[in-house]
Amino acid sequence: MQDEMLIAFDSTQQALRAEMLLEYAEIEIDIFPTPKEITAGCAISIQFFQNALEEVKRIIVEQEIEIRGIYGKHNENYILI
Repeated sequence: MQDEMLIAFDSTQQALRAEMLLEYAEIEIDIFPTPKEITAGCAISIQFFQNALEEVKRIIVEQEIEIRGIYGKHNENYILI
């Protein structure tokens, strides 16, 4: 897998909440359109780097953020991890 990871959401509300919490934790993120190959209820995804994966997972669990999944990019395709 490459460095880029992506969190997909089912709701915009959860995506915006996650954005706020991850920025507060000083994790480098980008708002990213959800790729067509990922079926999600929200057009907004959050992109981050793999080195922050454990911290991102911790925040998602502790703050009870509802996500569709976390995806890694492999050969230009996203795969659920």
